[in-house]
Amino acid sequence: MSFRLVRQSKFRHVYGTCLKREQCFDNIRVSKSSWDSTFCAVNPKFCAIIVESGGGGAFIVLPLSKLNKAGRIPPDHPLVGGHKGPVLDIAWDPFNDNVIASGSEDCVVKVWQIPDHGLVTTMTEPVVDLVHHQRRVGLVLWHPTANNILLSAGSDNVIVIWNVGCGEALITIDSVHPDLIYSCSFNWDGSLLLTTCKDKKIRIINPRDGEVFEEATSHEGSKATRAIFLRNGLVFTTGFSKRSERQYSLRAPGHLDDPITMVELDSSNGVMFPMYDPDSNLVFLCGKGDSVIRYFEITPEVPFVHYINTFQLPDPQRGIGMMPKRGVDVTTCEITRFYRLNNNGFCQIITMTVPRKSELFQEDLYPDTPGDIPAVSAEEWWEGVSKEPILMSLKDGYQATQKCELKVTKKKTNILDKMPPTGKVKSEEDGKAVAVSTEALEKVKEVTKVNDDLRKKIDELQSEMKKFKAVFLKQENRIRVLETKLGELTSTGAPQTQQQVKKVHTKNVKKQIGGQKLE
Repeated sequence: MSFRLVRQSKFRHVYGTCLKREQCFDNIRVSKSSWDSTFCAVNPKFCAIIVESGGGGAFIVLPLSKLNKAGRIPPDHPLVGGHKGPVLDIAWDPFNDNVIASGSEDCVVKVWQIPDHGLVTTMTEPVVDLVHHQRRVGLVLWHPTANNILLSAGSDNVIVIWNVGCGEALITIDSVHPDLIYSCSFNWDGSLLLTTCKDKKIRIINPRDGEVFEEATSHEGSKATRAIFLRNGLVFTTGFSKRSERQYSLRAPGHLDDPITMVELDSSNGVMFPMYDPDSNLVFLCGKGDSVIRYFEITPEVPFVHYINTFQLPDPQRGIGMMPKRGVDVTTCEITRFYRLNNNGFCQIITMTVPRKSELFQEDLYPDTPGDIPAVSAEEWWEGVSKEPILMSLKDGYQATQKCELKVTKKKTNILDKMPPTGKVKSEEDGKAVAVSTEALEKVKEVTKVNDDLRKKIDELQSEMKKFKAVFLKQENRIRVLETKLGELTSTGAPQTQQQVKKVHTKNVKKQIGGQKLE
């Protein structure tokens, strides 16, 4: 007698359903950028999509409340458009559903505060600009447990960890990656950082000091790779083989160069984005340009990555966003929800559901999930404190906690404020030298001003002396003429009379000269 053993799993019959067209969003000008990004970010309150925009970069924010109707989006819908270049990546703050970060080709990371009921007019003023990168910023990622900690990675091969609360760069990891950074992922408590790079290496890094704990070759293909940390600490990667066939693999830290399993999928050329649900241990593979969504379950049994099913769609996808678990509908046994973008400007909503007959809350499907309360503050995390996420129950549905408006308070010791406009201050001595040079320049300006005043007075005195000299020469010539006439007159007269006349004339002339000089 023979029989077939079927693997037991509560997620074996997960199926996908597309909502009706009037329940989805249409007429969205999805970005045409060639950058490998999902172009979409979702949370229980909003859906943000990177769109085409003239004169810079922008993204649209659509409220998901039942009071806000879906359907066709008007062409003049307000945008978030403060970037000077195309927006490449966006990410919602996991602890504040109104705060979103964006990275752009203008080398700037901006953090925005979206009003509760969405945008009324186009928003151009962010809460804070985070400026450090020298080339375009293609990746932004929030820390999973620490409040206001944001990661950004750019084409300058630099990773920057920011404290958004004070607009300060905590650390710059610039000597680890020799080439373009493809992806970054924090582990469950945020104490480790996993990165993939164009040099075909996968690295585990300490995000607080940039120390590389482990480094190994991920996939041998030259196309982009992606990697994520799973809840149990394992690493799931996607990439390409030498023959440009798409692969996925499961690895263990400490043995990254020896995959637990590696499977080839197909020969398509689109980059696969792994999207992970830590509560169900399901991984969804969404390829750019694909018309399918594959999903797998990670288990401790061989082959460790179990294929479940493929959700087929008629058209290729341009981008995709995944709803956090606290935003799903627990009354219909929905385990996740996707917002899928195609090339025609249509945002299709896809629900993944476990078939159950009971309408009661299914505790086995919905264990406690990470909530919207941070486990540690930014300062505590930077000092070395690592805690797992604070979990919440979905039994009574998700109730958002009251959040305050994000306010940035810059510190006096912010390292970015110490940088001169033309470059970096490499050391404290350089900073002192800049201060001394500035003081010396001010003194030179004061001395120059005094010299200019003295030169002006000297010029005035020289001009006055020239006038006096001209008057003196004129009177001297007149004396000579008078003396000549006097000599002619006295040559025929008495000597005594001549001498007296000469004295009188000389005295009169001197009086005249003296009077003119006094004038």
